[in-house]
Amino acid sequence: MRFKQFLPILSWLPSYKGAQLKGDLSAGLTVGVMLIPQGMAYAMIAGMPPIYGLYASTIPLILYALFGTSRQLAVGPVAMVSLLTAAGIGAIAEAGTETYVALAIALALFVGLIQFFLGAFRLGFLVNFLSHPVVSGFTSAAALIIGLSQLKHLLGIGLGGSEHVHEILIEAARRIGETNLAALGIGLAGIGLILGARRINKAIPGPLLAVAFGILAVWGLGLTQQGVKIVGEVPGGLPSFAMPDFSLENFNTLLPIALAIALVSFMESIAVAKAIQAKHKNYKVDANQELAALGIANIGGSFFQAFPTTGGFSRTAVNDQAGAKTGMASIISALLIALTLLFLTPLFYYLPNAILASVIMVAVFGLIDIREAVHLWHADRSDFWMLIATFAGTLALGIEQGILIGVALSLGLIIFRTTMPHFAVLGKLPDKPYYKNIDRFDDLEARPDILIMRFDARLYFANVAYFKDKIEEQIEKKGKALKLFILDANSINSIDSSGMHALEDIDDYCKTQGVEFYLSSVKGPVRDALYKGGLVDKIGEERFFLRIQHAVDSFDNKDIQRYGTYVLQTNEAE
Repeated sequence: MRFKQFLPILSWLPSYKGAQLKGDLSAGLTVGVMLIPQGMAYAMIAGMPPIYGLYASTIPLILYALFGTSRQLAVGPVAMVSLLTAAGIGAIAEAGTETYVALAIALALFVGLIQFFLGAFRLGFLVNFLSHPVVSGFTSAAALIIGLSQLKHLLGIGLGGSEHVHEILIEAARRIGETNLAALGIGLAGIGLILGARRINKAIPGPLLAVAFGILAVWGLGLTQQGVKIVGEVPGGLPSFAMPDFSLENFNTLLPIALAIALVSFMESIAVAKAIQAKHKNYKVDANQELAALGIANIGGSFFQAFPTTGGFSRTAVNDQAGAKTGMASIISALLIALTLLFLTPLFYYLPNAILASVIMVAVFGLIDIREAVHLWHADRSDFWMLIATFAGTLALGIEQGILIGVALSLGLIIFRTTMPHFAVLGKLPDKPYYKNIDRFDDLEARPDILIMRFDARLYFANVAYFKDKIEEQIEKKGKALKLFILDANSINSIDSSGMHALEDIDDYCKTQGVEFYLSSVKGPVRDALYKGGLVDKIGEERFFLRIQHAVDSFDNKDIQRYGTYVLQTNEAE
């Protein structure tokens, strides 16, 4: 069983049926056809020669099929990871040079190692520190940057390589008169073909139709004479085995971007894998195994000249819609790419850059998530402003800085929400022994001599100051009429030593104010910690109660010792 968890292919391959092959063959061929133009286009985003996009679409796909737990996830080059690759390496080397290519391949190795070890040590939860609004804001901004970065190919003019949207738009506007109309016409026609095919049926390979159209148009009309830029000679043959340039200097230089790609690419991959798996009940996606599988795919790919890869949204959706049943579909896609490398690369000589730009623009502009921003505006304004801050920061400062802003905002939100959690003052429902938040319910009974508060978080060092301040504030607000303070601990799931000191301080403070201090609904793990810390003995067993109403009745009856001890013993037996 343990071996199957590490090598998930063993969970489906031994029982593989001919009926599954039909769906896998259809899906594998469809996705493989999509991958040919997309892989080449995404290699251009990454600053690599187009052939490396096909290299990245072979070995990683096969390795993921062996080790991945999703049976529909389509792994390969994706726009986001390609842009991050370009952003990270572009500051070190010139795009397209041998040094640049070597660094991109080494980056795939480092990304793979990080992902593999995160998965092996079951640290997949770390991606939870990037909240969904942050990811949505970052993705939307990055998509805008990616799309606009292709304006130079669509317009047929040489714009700078900036990743700042305003700089791209200003230079494009300044040089709009230099537009190559033939390149622009081909690019717009490519966009129209892709969108039209998608509208008819998402399984139709629109990008491939656009590629075929572009090649025929350039070749048939002699558009190279009119200055239309083409891919030119594409090397044939399978990627050769070669050791990546693993040096300490490269590792130190590439580590920040490798960490960013490892986490962001895993988030993209696991999100789509889980969404697709929800429609299939015959297997489960394991997040940590997915991390390890993506790591192995990147490590193995780096030995065969691949840049970083991950699971992609659009190809995975097409893979599922085309009938993929198992990882065999990915293996078939990889074999189709291999056949293309062996026999079909001469066909891409006349492929215009404007068509690859159209493929990229259609793919990435679909990632701009306006609906999520509208939803958050109505549902949660704090998350909305976090999305906007990440979006604006990424556009203004760049991709890498945008990721850092997103991480900082996510961590800041976690810290804020745990250090200043929700507090509620409770009142009694008329004629019933139930207590609710007085700010949310009308007609609750709130006695002047009793204060009841609920703390909705674990009690630990980061929030004890806020905890004590809120209690003391409410006690002072009640004034001299107050005789009893009850802490409803129903929502306190754990407590550390600082939390126990805080309870001790509250007990001492209540005594100085002439107020009794009771606790109700203390959960087992918290109660165990209070016993070990000696706080039960200090506060007194008779002041712990199973329910709020028990505490109130005990106070009213002045029979604390008998009733309180009974309730604590009953609570221990839960």
